[in-house]
Formats: sequence, C-alpha cells, structure tokens
Amino acid sequence: MIKPASGLCNMKCDYCFYCDEAANRQQASFGLMSEKTLKNVIRRTLTQVTDHYTLSFQGGEPTLRGLPFFEKALEYTRQYNQNGAQIHFALQTNGFALTDEWARFFRDNHFLIGVSVDGTKAIHDTFRHPAGTSADGTFERVIESVRLLEKYDVEYNILTVVHKLTAENIREIYGFYRKQHWDYMQFIPCLDPLAEEPGRKPYSLLPETYGRFLMDLFDLWYEDVKKGQMLYIRQFENYVGMLMGVRPEACDQRGHCGLQYVAEADGSVYPCDFYALDEWRLGNFNTDRLTVIDETRLSKHFLERSDPLHEDCRSCPWLSLCRGGCFRCRTGDLSPDQPDVRLNYFCKGYRMFFEYSSERMKELADEFRKGR
Repeated sequence: MIKPASGLCNMKCDYCFYCDEAANRQQASFGLMSEKTLKNVIRRTLTQVTDHYTLSFQGGEPTLRGLPFFEKALEYTRQYNQNGAQIHFALQTNGFALTDEWARFFRDNHFLIGVSVDGTKAIHDTFRHPAGTSADGTFERVIESVRLLEKYDVEYNILTVVHKLTAENIREIYGFYRKQHWDYMQFIPCLDPLAEEPGRKPYSLLPETYGRFLMDLFDLWYEDVKKGQMLYIRQFENYVGMLMGVRPEACDQRGHCGLQYVAEADGSVYPCDFYALDEWRLGNFNTDRLTVIDETRLSKHFLERSDPLHEDCRSCPWLSLCRGGCFRCRTGDLSPDQPDVRLNYFCKGYRMFFEYSSERMKELADEFRKGR
C-alpha cells in the first residue's frame, strides 16, 4: 500500500482515522512522494518471489499526486517485475476530483477503484466536507465521478464507513445503492480516535448500533441473494466462505494481523494502515532492503501481538466466525487472565449478529457448496 500524498486530502471527513494517526506522529504529513521514492518502493518489493503482486494506492487522497506519478508507477513495475508476477493495481479515492483523463487511465490499465460514499446525500454530507472551501457538501461531485467511471467501464466498488448515521439508516441507504446498481459494496466500522474513550463523538458507532446495522443489512442482502441477485458485500461473503472452509481474505476476519507493507510518502514503512505511527515504523524503502524491514517487524512482534484472545472469546460459540475481529478494535475490557489482552469493542454487536444470522449463513454455505 502506497500513500502518494501522505494524509493530504481535498476533503475533510470528521472521522478520518488517518488524520488522527497523523496527529499522533512526530511528523504529521510527509507531503508528496517523489518519483525516486516510488521507484525504490516498487524496486525493493518486487524482489519477492511471488506469482501475484498488488499495488494499492491510498491516502489521504492519492490522486492529488497527479496522473504522471501513476504512469511512472506502471513504468517502474514493468521494469522491475523480473519474476513475471501478475500485477494488480487498486486505488481508493474520495471521488472529488476525478476527470475523463483519470477514468481513461484507470480503464486502460485495469485499475480497481474504490469510491468512498457514505449513504444518501444528507448522510454523506454530514461528515464529509470539501477541504478549504465554503461549499456545503461533496456528495453530488462524488456521484458525478461514479458516473464517469461507469462511462469508461472502469471496475469499481463502493466503500462506506459505518458511523452512527449510516448504521441507523442502512435500509434507506441499501435501497439507494440498489437503485444506483452498485453491486459491489464494502462497509467498514468507524473508528474512534486513538487513546480516547470510544462512543463520545457525534459520529461514534456503538456496539449495539453496529449489531443492529449488521442484522438489518444481512436481511436485505439475504433476501436479494435468495432471489438470485448476487450482490457482493465483502463481510458477508467472507463469513459464508468461512462456513465453506475458505480462508477469509479480509485480515480483520482472520482474527490476526496479516503481512503488509504500508509506504508513506517519504518511504517510511509501517505494518498496517491503522498503525502508521512512530512506534511501529519498520524502516524506509529508500535506505532499507526488504529483509531488514521484515527483521524489524519480527523484532517488534507486531503480528504476534494479535494472536492472544480475551477469555470471553476463547469460550464464545461464535469464535470460529468472529475470531476476535480487527486488533485495532480490541479496545474493550481487559482479559482477566492475560495482561494487555482486550475484548473487541464491538463484541456485543457481533454476538447479536451471529445469533441472528448464523443459521441463514449456514444455509447459504450449503447451497453454494451444492452449486445452487
């Protein structure tokens, strides 16, 4: 994952977790990534012997770096892909500044684009504002960008942050998304700021609210699936897949942190987008080989710290599906028998959801297994 513009953005979202992370670093922003740094990121990571490789651009807003930067990324990828790996490109955007030129580039180079949309206009514009202007909202401009991607046949999905308002209005939002023919959706829970008591912000997502959201969304998705309308919602697809014996591709659903390389604009490397913090810096792609970066990761025990589970998790009937959830969300009660091991903040919501939906998920798994 590459941050071409660090945390720089042309929008200001009240709940932005990356702004919160940046505020907790000694240096908040690293500006725009140089082509030299881009070259070193690609050159060093493509030394891995693998048959496939994903280069994902996020932010902030990655398009602020400009189109020539991404053309250089393609050039360097072709130059250093000596192992002949299959290369996948992805980019997450707020959709505020896309143009025909961008859309043609994405189509011609097979980029998968994630577009951030938070529900209907009124809900979206509540927490997602233009940066540095007096304009009221961003929704209309984002929708124009989605239409632009459709015009050029760019593959895209919709990413929605589940905050208080999106959770409480998911039936209305789902109906709106269906009318837009948005068949590929991701919903990620909103994170409260680091080191603050959760649940205190206007956008904060409470555990019970998250549980009801999952229940309502599952009802809507299940009904459509049973009608033969195969809509993709990442979280549910992974749960059903797990019941079929398939390893989930989402790290938060595997129950332990995965191996990632997050490159900030100055070349600094971090083990996860949620932990781009000074204490977790692994090195710099401009100066350090991948082996050195991996050795630092091992010395910091970043992956291992997500393995221990709270006592309640180990005795929970839903452990095989929940697996403790994302480590970033383990900010709940401490485990009685293990220091520093905490319960997932959304535990109550997950329990509500699994008790409500597990039988229907098993039913779908059986049907998919039989090819129906």
